[in-house]
Amino acid sequence: MSLRYLTAGESHGPALCAIAEGFPAGLQVDFGAVNDELARRQRGYGRGGRQQIERDEAQFLSGLRGGETLGSPIAVVVWNKDHQSWKELVSPYARGGRKFTQVRPGHADLPGALKYGFDDARDALERASARSTAATVALGALARQLLLRFGVRVSSRVTAIGERERKVGLPPDAAARAAILASDLGVDDEAVAAEWRALIDAEKARGGSIGGAFEVYAEGLPTGLGSYVHPDRRLDARLAGALCGIPAIRAAEIGEGTRVELRGDAFHDAIHHDAARGFYRDTNRAGGLEAGVTNGAPLVVRGYMKPIPTMTKGLATVDLASRQATTAKYERSDVCAVPAAAVVGEAVVAWTLADALLEKFGGDRVGDIEQAIEAYAARVR
Repeated sequence: MSLRYLTAGESHGPALCAIAEGFPAGLQVDFGAVNDELARRQRGYGRGGRQQIERDEAQFLSGLRGGETLGSPIAVVVWNKDHQSWKELVSPYARGGRKFTQVRPGHADLPGALKYGFDDARDALERASARSTAATVALGALARQLLLRFGVRVSSRVTAIGERERKVGLPPDAAARAAILASDLGVDDEAVAAEWRALIDAEKARGGSIGGAFEVYAEGLPTGLGSYVHPDRRLDARLAGALCGIPAIRAAEIGEGTRVELRGDAFHDAIHHDAARGFYRDTNRAGGLEAGVTNGAPLVVRGYMKPIPTMTKGLATVDLASRQATTAKYERSDVCAVPAAAVVGEAVVAWTLADALLEKFGGDRVGDIEQAIEAYAARVR
């Protein structure tokens, strides 16, 4: 069994929707927890006015009965309240308003228009918008609940905004997770958050935007998820692809993978064994993955977000219609969306890990998967 999904919808269209297939029967879904994740995606210092309009909630249409998964495809929709203000411009049934031709460097405007032959870049930018990640987060919340059913916890924290990354190493404990959830910048250090707010404020005053980085952790994973036998089955490759599939994420890192200054004996994690713990390591520079396979240590992956390309201080560009030099058009946008990107990062990591778990342990029902995991754990011990 494997998980797969499709999302659809435009930024200012009527709704964002998704269909997920492969969830086992028998998982009791916490709908409030799904909406909590959607709310987390909307928060964060540096977000724009759109977040004051939308109050994202997931409406489930199929695949569940009485809150329990049935094993059939799950359909979910997140309605766009802002569509009412845009329905004359962005509608499946009509086309109106002024064309968007002052294309923005760094966005899908120009390459999308050239690829599909559009004379209005709005036909590309509406789907390319990170607004689509609301549907991704709704599905990721389901995957998170499936993982938690088997003792796997996924969390994140922001590690950089507009400066060199602050690598903190260990997954956050319960107190740190609570502080991260309460923070408007996804970090458990208020002094650092104050510095970052000042950077965001300065960038807003300048008319620009600012990027950053985040870490996603998964604790409680069994050894053996993923595979080394084919490149496309390596879990590190799948996770990197999932992270880089998030709009504006330009790089991904597994563990301390960019520490190229370290020699081999300083980078790799020595293996130990005792009767109580079995195999274990004192370090985790591999980030919980070796040769594309989980090794029992916490998973640590990072995503690096570029500054958002929509800025009040627009860059030089060329008008799509006239081919004349102009300034990129500004539409309502965020100054910084790194905390939101961390929430989306959790969602895609949770989905990828849930897929890998079902790939290994299968089962049409949650109880079947539990039995398979227990038998495997007994063999590994």
